Formats: sequence, structure tokens, C-alpha cells
Amino acid sequence: MTGDFIEKPISAKQFVLATDLDGTFLGGSETDRRKLYDWIEANRDTVGLIFVTGRDPMFIEDMCGDGLPWPDYAIGDVGTTIAQIVDRKVTPLPGLESEISRRWADSGARVRAALTGMAGLTEQPTPFRYRVSFDLDPAALDPQAESLINEMGLDVLISDNRFFDVLPGGISKGPSLRLLADHLGIAHGRVLAAGDTMNDLSMLTLGLPAVAVGGSEAELLSRVDGLQHVHKSDAIGAAGILDAIRVLELHPSL
Repeated sequence: MTGDFIEKPISAKQFVLATDLDGTFLGGSETDRRKLYDWIEANRDTVGLIFVTGRDPMFIEDMCGDGLPWPDYAIGDVGTTIAQIVDRKVTPLPGLESEISRRWADSGARVRAALTGMAGLTEQPTPFRYRVSFDLDPAALDPQAESLINEMGLDVLISDNRFFDVLPGGISKGPSLRLLADHLGIAHGRVLAAGDTMNDLSMLTLGLPAVAVGGSEAELLSRVDGLQHVHKSDAIGAAGILDAIRVLELHPSL
């Protein structure tokens, strides 16, 4: 707060960008990224920002500490973290995460036990709370891996043909974005969901305005083909977001 200025709640802002990071908000040329980031900062009174990413809270804090615009809220860990930003810290919202926690039911140990030594999977070292994630070698993957996880009542999400995420059943970026938007009172028609890989599919198919930015995963583009609310941009990363805001007429300054 500076002087008499009080920032509007995100529900009162004209436009809210809900964006994936890698390949999307962080994608494209340095010039295009700078143009998008500067535009957001110059329009903070009317533009809200939500990160919807597979990355963990520490990554978000580190990137914003290095100059990335701070979001108002963050959905991290492929939808299993729902958080607000408090004093430049990604701070989980326990009330919104309660169903995520219930569905996960401390499944980390049994997931690791089931998949230890499984061909094609190398566990990522980050200590996630409600997910277990692996780097994937698709050519070597044992086809039993996904069925073992599904038998536990959990979901497998494969994205960019190189990530294998085990998530609570029914939890992913899309459901968590809808939950957060409804909790905050954000009208869905004022939100742009932006992504580029299959772990963004669930938020691009929510029905709210969406963009698959240039360079998106081929399977994602195939799955959103024909959806009238999804703009397929030829522009890469940040430039694709700006393109979609213009084409879908989501903010008068573009």
C-alpha cells in the first residue's frame, strides 16, 4: 500500500491471467517476456495473476525473487497446492487443500513402494506434499506402472512425454483453478487459462477463455481441437498470452 492506494481484491479486477510457467509464462523470447511482465505490472489495478504450475512453492519464490512478477495466488505441484502470496511467501490455504489432502491420504510411501525399480521412471528429489513425481523415459516405461497407481484410487498424469506425476484422484490444475476462482468470487469469463502441455489440459477444458500457446505439445493441441473457447496461438510462450488477450478482447489496453 502506498499513500491512499488500496489494491483491489482479485475478484474486482477486470481480467485475471491463470498461467502455466514453463513453456508458457516463461516461454518465448526475452523481449516478449519483458513486454508481458511490464504490461502486467503497469496494469496491476485491473489485472490479476495466478500461477498454475507443476512447480513447487520454493521454485515460485525463487523465480519471483529474481524478478518474475509476483502472482496474487499460486496453484502449484500440478494442482495439489493452492496458495496465496503473503509477505512474498507462497502460503497454502488449508481450507481449499483439505479435499486434496483427504484424497491423497498420505499415499507417498505406498506409491514409492509400488514404483521403486519400475523401468522408465526416476523419482524427482523435491519433497512434494500431495504428489509423487518422476522423470519419464517413455520408451522404457513398464505398462504396469499406470494400472498399479489407478488400483490405489490415484491418478497418473503424463505430460510433455517426459514427466510422470502421481496425483490424488480427481485432482489436477483444472479442478483446483475452478475451486480457487469460485472461492475468490472471480467470474469465469474474466479468466484466461494459458498452457502448453498435457498437464494443462484440465484447465484449458474448463470452459473459461483459454489459450494453447505456440509450441504446445501436439497431444494437447489435438485434445483442444474444436473447442471454441480455446485460442490456439502461433506465438510462442509470453507472446501467445498477449496474442490471446488481444484476440479474445479480455483487456482494453491490448
